[in-house]
Parts: sequence; structure tokens; C-alpha cells
Amino acid sequence: MRVLITGGTGFTGKALVRRMIESGHEVLALDCKEGYRSGEIREWGARLVLGSITDRELVNRCMNDIDIVHHVAAAFRDTAAPESHYHRVNVYGTEVLLDAALRHGVKKFIYCSTCGVHGDVLNPPADEEAPIRPADFYQKSKFDAEPLVLQAVERGLPATILRPAAIYGPGDLGRYFLIFKQLERGWFPMFGSGEVLYHPLFIDNLLDAFECAMDPERGHGEAYLIADDRFLTIKQLVEEAAVVMDVQPRVRYLPLWPLTLASYAVQALCRPFGLAPPLSPRRLEWYTLNRAFDISKARRDLDYQPRIGLAEGLRRTWDWYVKEGLV
Repeated sequence: MRVLITGGTGFTGKALVRRMIESGHEVLALDCKEGYRSGEIREWGARLVLGSITDRELVNRCMNDIDIVHHVAAAFRDTAAPESHYHRVNVYGTEVLLDAALRHGVKKFIYCSTCGVHGDVLNPPADEEAPIRPADFYQKSKFDAEPLVLQAVERGLPATILRPAAIYGPGDLGRYFLIFKQLERGWFPMFGSGEVLYHPLFIDNLLDAFECAMDPERGHGEAYLIADDRFLTIKQLVEEAAVVMDVQPRVRYLPLWPLTLASYAVQALCRPFGLAPPLSPRRLEWYTLNRAFDISKARRDLDYQPRIGLAEGLRRTWDWYVKEGLV
């Protein structure tokens, strides 16, 4: 089939491009900019188009003869951007894609939302019926686009919504990279108790979910939480990463409140100048918000089965960092 992947040069999008090509599909990747070693996308045989999902004319051209759309692109982690930026990219951009998909008769549209729409999980593990409590512009805009997907379903577009948990794996230069780098230094700062719940999602497991959702007979008009088979505390996550690295770091427990106050102050100082703050309340969520989910609905409806556990996922990720010379 012919597959369009938005956000194709990012961590998740690029991995999905490779999976689709390996599965024998013809891939068009759309992104607003080049990414880490995005030239590999062309080497694999995909076509890469640079441009915005808010550009109706461009999106309409890209949608021509497309069978499947994986909508991964999003404004993300831009702490200096106003709410209007997140709304334009994540909500209006999704609307543009849905309109084009309907116009061109796309067979299946998969929208990548986020588990973050549920905010801090008060009664873990949360399922898809848990309260919607987004904590920032990104999470709010991702949820605000979900009703647009359901409206397109009512207009005749087969579509499925995925809400991934904390994605990691080879190619990730985000939180897990920072965890490994800090462990390399021989100690790890744990602000708070370390007992906050965290639910990882290895990239290959997420790619399996995307493939499951491509079936037009599965998940039509439904939203699904996607995660690995178990959640754990952030303290346990750090300990398991250390085992993979074969190190025994010192974990230093530090009070969270001074860092929280500092994060609000830094964010307030940077905002008038349009600068991304080096420290912000959102970056501290890892230490404060519970993330633990029940994936039984995805198991039942999509036949989703997370094949790779945490120990193996961490090992593959660490090996990639070593191979790339990043650690």
C-alpha cells in the first residue's frame, strides 16, 4: 500500500517509516524539517517532503493515491511557544489532514495522540475511560484534535486513535538518553521519593500497534492506550537502566520543592523574550505525575501484544547509544 507518515523525520516517525518500508509498503514522509540522520529515509527508499501539515495545498498533493495515513507530526516540547502555536499545528493541522484524507478516499487514518491527555493518573492503572486532565498546551491540543477524528469517522473515514505512553528506544535523544548519560557520571539526582509511577513504551511495540491499527476492520472510531506490558516506579526504571549498563550509581534523594519554585521563576523570566527555559514545570513532570495504564482494550480489539520487555528494550537502547558514539 501507499502510506503517508507525517512527522517522518522525528524519532517515532522515522522508525515508522523504516517499519513500513520493511513491510513492503511505498512510503511518503512529510515533515517540516530534516531530523537526526534523516537522509537515511531516502536511502531506505522513502520519498521525503519538507513542509507543514497546515499547508492545505501541500497536504492535498501528498495525499494523492494514499491508502494509509499515520499522523505522527506534532508541536512538542517547545516551551517558548504560545498556546496558539500548539493549536495551529496539532489541531488545525489534523483538520487539514482529515479533510484531505476524506477527499482522496484514504482507507485508514491512524491518529497518534498521547497518554498525556489523562494527566496525572489518580487511580492507576487508567483505562481509556479515565478522566481527561491535560496538564499543558501540548496535551490539551492533542486531545482537542481527537473529536475532529471522530467527526471524520462520522463522515465516512475509517480512523483509529492511539494514545502512546512514554516512548523510548534506539534513535531516541530525549529522556532516556539523559538518564543513561547521568548514570554514566556515577550518580543520579532523584527529586522526591522516586515512587511516582511511570509506564514505558518501547518503540518496536508502538510500531506493532500502528500496524495493528492499519486493519480497516479493527479499532474503527475508537481510542486506545498503547504501552508496554508493565509499569514501574521511576526509581525502579533508573535501577534497571543501571543494570543494563553494569554500573552501580549513587542515587541522591533531593527535595522537589526548591526545584519546582525555580522552574516557575525561570519560565517566567524567559517567556517575555520568547526563549525556551532551560528549566520548566513541564520538565519536572517525570518526578511528579503518575503514568500507569491498562492496555487490555488494545489487546482485545487490535490484537496488540507488547513483545519486548523493559530489560530488552533498555539493552537495545543502550547498545544504540554506544554504537552511535553518544555515550
